[in-house]
Amino acid sequence: MSTSTTTSTTTFSALGVPHPLVEVLAAQGKTEAFPIQVDTLADTLAGRDVLGRGKTGSGKTLAFSIPLVARIGMRTGAPRRPMKPLGLVLAPTRELATQILAVIEPLAAAYGMTAMTIFGGVSQHRQVQQLQRGVDIVVAAPGRLEDLMKQGFVSLDAVEITVLDEADHMADLGFLPGVTRILKATPANGQRLLFSATLDNGVDKLVTQFLSNPVLHSVDEANSPVADMTHHVFELAGTEEKKRMVTALASGTGRRILFMRTKHTAKKLAKQLTAQGIPAVDLHGNLSQPARDRNLAAFGDGSVRVLVATDVAARGVHVDDIELVIHVDPPTEHKAYLHRSGRTARAGAAGDVVTLVLPEQRRDTAALLRQAKISVQPQQVTASSPAVTRLIGEVAPLVAEHELPAVLRPQPQGGGASQGANAQRKRAARSGGDAAAGRGARGRRGGARGEARGATRTATRAATSSDEAPRAAAARSDAPVTAPRARQGSRRASSPAGGASATGGIRVGQVVRQNASGGQRRGR
Repeated sequence: MSTSTTTSTTTFSALGVPHPLVEVLAAQGKTEAFPIQVDTLADTLAGRDVLGRGKTGSGKTLAFSIPLVARIGMRTGAPRRPMKPLGLVLAPTRELATQILAVIEPLAAAYGMTAMTIFGGVSQHRQVQQLQRGVDIVVAAPGRLEDLMKQGFVSLDAVEITVLDEADHMADLGFLPGVTRILKATPANGQRLLFSATLDNGVDKLVTQFLSNPVLHSVDEANSPVADMTHHVFELAGTEEKKRMVTALASGTGRRILFMRTKHTAKKLAKQLTAQGIPAVDLHGNLSQPARDRNLAAFGDGSVRVLVATDVAARGVHVDDIELVIHVDPPTEHKAYLHRSGRTARAGAAGDVVTLVLPEQRRDTAALLRQAKISVQPQQVTASSPAVTRLIGEVAPLVAEHELPAVLRPQPQGGGASQGANAQRKRAARSGGDAAAGRGARGRRGGARGEARGATRTATRAATSSDEAPRAAAARSDAPVTAPRARQGSRRASSPAGGASATGGIRVGQVVRQNASGGQRRGR
């Protein structure tokens, strides 16, 4: 593996980017390349395998999107073939895949090419239709892509360039076995680009196995803090002061993200802020894909300035001009802290990060910051302290209920049901109970067993078709993505997952604990 040096040339044109793409970038106000783009473009455009390492917000997406589109787009005389894409990008989350597509599409349009996303939580049928029409570039989450490969709806044997983005996050989520199988399905002589903050947890094995004499471009140390990011640690007297602090910090006019530890608390806080006149949307694993898209779109276009999220947003949200990130609940490990914080101070902009700390959290938070190599002096403050009011800046007018943006108004009833994992389980339990009640002869105890079996079967089928969360990740209380709904439009029979039988047993993601009588009780 060789290592390159950074050049002094910073314009895209001077770096060899084809003129059609230079024009697209110029129309977007992008004329000067960021360091990781300066470092990598000469090699990637020449067809070399590249391992890129840089901090969050460093411009990695554009660094691989340009050569991906340019090299495929410059091919002539090759008709688009159904179900055989020429370019492939693998991403760990739906949100990240969506945002990568938003970068690629205008570039691809310059060559008359098409691009699409593939991930779960949405109709498989529509994805299959797109593939059958023919598509040049696919941006995919590993699980759903593997599903479609197994069903014969997509082949990777024509892929010329493969990109693996956020490889370290793939490893953290347990996706590397699936990623390995996907990479084996692409031609061995194709170009491969891998971008990762670190090379641990098996990422180094991917590099060794699939990249041919790659050039390493490392703009920053792995997980290094961002220079233009200012960190604040606010120590609070108790939970009531914390509530007042959260409301105060959310009240400014600029975009801000509030990070919570669980899906329930994220949803609850977004509702509370909205009721207080501060419009806020939530983002977490229990939301359906359409709801995720709506909420992110509202946050991105500025109709809502507050996003309350779990760690599902720590890597998948790329929105410009987020001026403040607030760790309402401090994360449990330093990588999460850095990636959460990395939603601000992106693309050369400045930003602030606030961590709210209760007395019982002080020791753990101090250890977390040491691991993250963040040096900051904690401050004992209240919601009205000058250090707080400076961060708030101009306070936005409160918004009455009848003035709320469309995304926060009640959705029409009857047009669809929630597809979150919890909602699936509740519906499965209800349907199982109805079936059992109709049988009558088995009584109430038999009906309860029927409910359990119905829920087990439904949850098992949903887990089997998960596109973004392997079985190990599904057991976490708030994994970045929960098991999506069972595929629609697929006629393939679902097989039991995790060793559970089709008629019973323990379902994937289920917690089993001993009850007082010595038996087992199933819970979540």
